[in-house]
Amino acid sequence: MGTSRTGAAGATSRIHVSRTGRVAPAPRTERKTLHSVPPSLPLNEILLGDCIASLEKLPPESVDVIFADPPYNLQLEGALTRPDQSRVDAVDDDWDKFSSFAEYDAFTRAWLAAARRVMKKNATLWVIGSYHNIFRVGSALQDLDFWLLNDIVWRKANPMPNFKGRRFTNAHETMIWASKSADAKGYTFHYDAMKAANEDVQMRSDWFIPLCTGDERLKDGDGRKVHPTQKPEALLARILLSSSNPGDVVLDPFFGTGTTGAVAKRLGRHFIGLERDPVYAKAARRRIDAVEPLSEASVAAPPEKRAEARVPFLSLIESGHVKAGETLVDDRRRFQVTVRADGTLALGAIVGSIHKIGALVQGLPACNGWTFWNVERKGKLVSIDAFRAEIRQTLSA
Repeated sequence: MGTSRTGAAGATSRIHVSRTGRVAPAPRTERKTLHSVPPSLPLNEILLGDCIASLEKLPPESVDVIFADPPYNLQLEGALTRPDQSRVDAVDDDWDKFSSFAEYDAFTRAWLAAARRVMKKNATLWVIGSYHNIFRVGSALQDLDFWLLNDIVWRKANPMPNFKGRRFTNAHETMIWASKSADAKGYTFHYDAMKAANEDVQMRSDWFIPLCTGDERLKDGDGRKVHPTQKPEALLARILLSSSNPGDVVLDPFFGTGTTGAVAKRLGRHFIGLERDPVYAKAARRRIDAVEPLSEASVAAPPEKRAEARVPFLSLIESGHVKAGETLVDDRRRFQVTVRADGTLALGAIVGSIHKIGALVQGLPACNGWTFWNVERKGKLVSIDAFRAEIRQTLSA
């Protein structure tokens, strides 16, 4: 959560090299990308000033992803203390204080509208918050015609206890993931990559990730936290890996100490950071400058299975990979079926697709016949999916 809130600092400035201590933008790294980037975009820079004023100076429809960690408007009633009366670090900075819910709502609608203007047609927006503000943000998103895709629960591995014992421990924060409109169908989502990263099980909407601690937590010369709500890099990495591609432009309107920028640089994305507080901005610049980008091979977006050319089983017969009358078996040779000339399978008198018959023999409601059935070649079983891959290669050549 950064401090780029509407307030005293109404002007916007880029962070330049100078002898007065202002920090310099990281050198731009050239990466191959399939889309063009407007030349006027301040890539890999931190713009110092009010977030709305900064957003208004960016070109329309110019960014691919937005991650926003806005003020939570915690409305704290006095200091938080532990049972031993020691004070708990909490968000009590001026940038998180609003005079009323109406003022907070007006601020939320203003920055969301400015953010929506700079989003490409198929861009998506992530907003994180606590129970203090996330429902108000969600309402504003819908009023401004954003389309909600998911709400993601970030479940913290080590949350701060509720010391007074009067409420449940606040062990999570909520993220809303939204597209620019209901018509935006081509937004980026790496479903297969997320599934593979989750032990080949569909990624759920509750993420168990530890808080930002240890060496990742930025501290000043006195050992105090530079920022009270620094987010863990693992959280931003999952967001960017799931919903962006290498070379994309990632905008963070509440940049803080630069977690978004650090992760974007490591993963081969460009970033634009908006931040009002020069102390946070300087810390972010130092942090990002120390990041070593991963190799292009390490961050390349995997091909999505749904984007691959559709190949019917009949094509394997027509190409000669499988012959009509041959027998298909599962990998343990428990079941066998006969290939028919029309691309269906015969199980005795029952005829159906490779998927339907595969599900039937197992007593299951569904089956991926491509990975279930095999054909014997030279004494070894070969998956019919291997033949489908060969045909796809010829189609893409």
